[in-house]
Amino acid sequence: MYKKCIVLMAFAMGFVSYSQKDYVGQIVDAQLVPLPGATIQSVENPQNGVVADMDGNFKIQLKNDKRVSINYLGFERKTTTLSSGFSTVVLQDGGTGLDEVVVSASREEQRRSEVPASISSLSSRQIERTHAYGVEQLVNQVPGVYMTTSRAASNEQHMMALRSPISTNSIFLYLEDGLPIRPTAVFNHNALLEMNNTSFGRIEVLKGPASSIYGSEAIGGSFNFITKKPTVEPSGSLGFQVDDLGISRYELEYSQYANERVGLYLGTHYIQRNNGPIEYSDYEKFAVTFKTEVALSGNLQWTTVFDMIDYRSDMTGSLSETDYRAGNYESDQTFTQREARAFRARSSFNKRWNTKNGTSFNFIFRNNVMDQNPWYRITQFRENGQLTGSGSGEVNSNRFNSYVGILQHKINFDFAKSSLIFGISADYSPQTYVAQTTDVTVNVATQRNTGFSINQGDYILDYKAGILNYAGYLQYEISPIDNLKVTAALRYDKFNYNYNNQLDGIAGPRDSNNAYDNLSPKLGANYNFSKNGGIYANYSVGFSPPETSTLYRNSYVGVGGEVFDLEPSNYYNYEVGGYFTPLHNLKLDLALYLLDGKNTLLTLRDASDNFFYANAGRTRSYGIEYGFAFFPVPELELKLNGSFAQHRYITFFDGDIDYSDTKRESAPQLLGFSQVSYRPEFIYGFSLTAEHELVGRYNTSFEGQVVGEDGVPSTATYPGYNVFNLRAAYTFGHLDLWAEMFNLFDTLYSVNTSYNIYQNANSYTIGNPRAVHLGIKYNIGK
Repeated sequence: MYKKCIVLMAFAMGFVSYSQKDYVGQIVDAQLVPLPGATIQSVENPQNGVVADMDGNFKIQLKNDKRVSINYLGFERKTTTLSSGFSTVVLQDGGTGLDEVVVSASREEQRRSEVPASISSLSSRQIERTHAYGVEQLVNQVPGVYMTTSRAASNEQHMMALRSPISTNSIFLYLEDGLPIRPTAVFNHNALLEMNNTSFGRIEVLKGPASSIYGSEAIGGSFNFITKKPTVEPSGSLGFQVDDLGISRYELEYSQYANERVGLYLGTHYIQRNNGPIEYSDYEKFAVTFKTEVALSGNLQWTTVFDMIDYRSDMTGSLSETDYRAGNYESDQTFTQREARAFRARSSFNKRWNTKNGTSFNFIFRNNVMDQNPWYRITQFRENGQLTGSGSGEVNSNRFNSYVGILQHKINFDFAKSSLIFGISADYSPQTYVAQTTDVTVNVATQRNTGFSINQGDYILDYKAGILNYAGYLQYEISPIDNLKVTAALRYDKFNYNYNNQLDGIAGPRDSNNAYDNLSPKLGANYNFSKNGGIYANYSVGFSPPETSTLYRNSYVGVGGEVFDLEPSNYYNYEVGGYFTPLHNLKLDLALYLLDGKNTLLTLRDASDNFFYANAGRTRSYGIEYGFAFFPVPELELKLNGSFAQHRYITFFDGDIDYSDTKRESAPQLLGFSQVSYRPEFIYGFSLTAEHELVGRYNTSFEGQVVGEDGVPSTATYPGYNVFNLRAAYTFGHLDLWAEMFNLFDTLYSVNTSYNIYQNANSYTIGNPRAVHLGIKYNIGK
C-alpha cells in the first residue's frame, strides 16, 4: 500500500508539472518600443503574474488557460492568448487624458483618472514645441499659474501665483523627479533659477495642498520637473538661440544606452545677457544635468542624477511710476547683484518584488550658496526731503548642505483593487547665514547708487542653524464599487531648528531651539462615468513652518532678544472638479476650490522702512480653474486655459489698522493663456503658433491704504495686461529652425507691480518689449 501511494503521488506531481508550461514574449508599443515594467497576469489565476524586464521581455507559467491580461500605465489594458512560441504583444496608447500617466500625486505612477485633485502636465512634445528660453514660458501654460519674470530684466528671478496672490512666501514646492530641490525652512522664491530646463522631459503641476505626501510648502501647488530618460539609440542635439533683448543661449544634449543595462543622459546650456534694454541687467548662467539608469536586474533599477548650476545676475531693481510711463529704463543701481551656485546629487533604487510589491529608496545631497548685494536693502538718506549723497545697504551670504533619505513601499491588494503606499523620510540641512552693513554712495543729481563699501565687523546677523525634518506618511486607495476610487492619506512631520548665534550680544537674537510638528490629512474620491469622463472631490490640509530667515532676522527682535516665535501657516482646501473627453478631439478640465488660510505669513514694513514678518490671522482664496483643448482638424489645435479667483483677508490687523474682509494685494482675479497652433499637411514639419497672455486687474496696496492730499483713503491698483506672441517653426531632416516675436503689439506692461507707501506710488518690473527670438538646433538620431 505504501508503495502504491508513492507511485500515485509521483504520477500526480508529474501530471501537474506536465500541465504547466512556460510562455515567453515581449510587450511593445505601436512603434515596437519595449515597455519595461508591464504586468502580465493569468486570467485564470490573477495571483499568477510577472513583470516585463528592461527589454519588455517576460516568461510566465500557465496551466490550461493561455489567456493573460497585460497592463501598462498610459496604455489600454489588453487580454490576449499566448502562443506556444514567442508572443509579441502590442499595446495601444490610452488615447485620452484619463489614461495619461502622472507621478506627482503619490510618487508612484497613476492614471489621471485615479487622482482626486487638479493636476496639469506638459509633455515632452509640448516642451519641445514651445522652444522656451525660460521656465515661465512653460509653466504659465498651466491653468491658474502665473510665474512673474521678465525676459527683459528679471534674468530668471521670479515670484509665483497659484491659488494665491503673487508671493515670495513658502507656499510652493519645487521638485525634480518628485524630490524637493531645497530643504524645508530654506525656501527661496527664486529657486527655479537653480533648475536646468534643458533636462526637462515632462512637467507636472499638482494644485492645492499636497502636504499629505510631500510635507511642508506644498500648499498653492507642487511643481514637478521630470528629467529626460536615456534613449535606446544614440540621440542628442546642439542648439543656439538669440534675441534682440541681449540674450544668447547655447545648448547641448546627448543620450544613449551604452549597453543593454546602462543608459546615459547629458543636458547642458549656457545663457547670457549683455546690454539689454534695461540698464544694468546683464547675467549669465551655466547649467548641466547628468543622469544614468542602470538595470541591476530585471526588477531592480538604479538611477543617479547630478545637477550643477552656476548663476550670476545684476539686480537692476524696479522702475518708478514716472520712469515706467516715460520709457526711461535707466537703473538707479550700479553694483547690486545676486550669485547662486547649486549642486544636487540623487541616487535612487527602485525594486519590483513582484506584481504586487514595489520599493523605492532615494538619497539626496544638496550644496547651495547664494551671495547677494541686494537692491531692495538699500536706503538712501534724506534731510528735509533732499538726498544727502549717502545711504546704507548690506551684503549677505546664505549657504547650506543637505542629507536626505526617503524610503517608500507600495502594496497592491486583490481586495477591491486597493493599494497602500507608506514611507519615511529624513532631511538634515545645516545652514550658515552672514549679513554685514554697507555704506552706499549716492549721486544726488541722478539719484543713482554709484558705489559701496563693506563695514567690516558691522554684522546684521551671523548664525549657524541645524535644520532637521523627519516624517512618516501613508496613502490608501480602494475601489469599493466599479468606477469609484477613494483615497485617504496622512503624514506626520516633525521639525527642529537649532539656532546658534555666532555674535552673542553683538548682533541677532540669542541662541534658541525651535520645534514644530504637524499632521496633514487628505481624503478624496474619483468617480469615472466612462473612459471619457469623471469627477473628483477632495479635502486636504497643507502647512508651512516659519523659514529660518523669518525667525532669526526680524526687526521685532533686538540684539540678544528672544526669537519672535512665529506660528506655522495652515491651509484647509475643499475642492471639486472634473475631466472630460466627450469627443476624441476635445478635452476639458475643471476645478473649483476654496482654500482657507490660518496664520498666513506676510512680509510687512515697520516705521523705519525695515522688513518684518507677521502672521496675518485668516485668509481665504476661492475660484475656478479651467482647461480646454480642441482639435477641429488634425492640422489645427486650440487651447484655452485660465482661472478666475478671489483672494481676501478674513481677519487681519496691521498695527491698529483693520484690513479684515478686504481684498489682498498683488492678487489678480483673472489669469489666462490661449494658444492656436497650425501645422499644415502640405508643408511637412512647419508650424505657426499664436499665443495670448492675460493678467487681470489687481490691487497693489491694502484696501484704503493710500491717503491722498484731500485725506480720502483709496486703493492703488494695476490694470493688468494682454500680450500676444507669434512663433513659427520648421523641422526638416535633422534641423529645427524657429522664430518668435514676443509682445507682437509692443504693449507696455509690468510682470509685477507693488505699492511703496514711502514713495506713495507704484513700482514696476517691466515686461518684455516687442522682441524677436531666433533659434536653430541640429538633432542627432531624430
